[in-house]
Amino acid sequence: MSTTRIQGTSLGELMAAAGIGIETTNAEGYPDSTTFQALRRVQRAEFGYRPLTYICSPYRGDVEANTELARQLCALAVKRKKIPLAPHLLFPQFMNDQVESDRELAMFMNRILLGKCESLWVWEEDISAGMRLEIEWASLYKHPLPVTYINHSDLMEVTL
Repeated sequence: MSTTRIQGTSLGELMAAAGIGIETTNAEGYPDSTTFQALRRVQRAEFGYRPLTYICSPYRGDVEANTELARQLCALAVKRKKIPLAPHLLFPQFMNDQVESDRELAMFMNRILLGKCESLWVWEEDISAGMRLEIEWASLYKHPLPVTYINHSDLMEVTL
């Protein structure tokens, strides 16, 4: 049996480096999933269940303001015990939304990521064409995603 390795580093070494401090191997150095399972239980007890939530808000146009809005929506999601997923905060780091092939690829990846989520949060005050597509996709899954519409009054509780 081999241990999980990332660029020559064992899972135990990665966890120690991250400050988690729970060994993933036994005294003989063999993988021990018992400690990993214990860690999962401890983390679940501490943080509870947190569903992955897709953040759907505008990006094009006033990119700076829209990026800040997406950050605020993510902060609100965390405050409400969700794990936010906002691809439009990630993909522009290495893709260009103004290049049509990049935009098409990003929208394809958005659809895939949306399928991994348990819910969709939509900024209701400015729904773009791309957002309309994401809302439509959420309704087409075998088990349609619940959609929550967020507005300015919801954001009042968030301070960054």
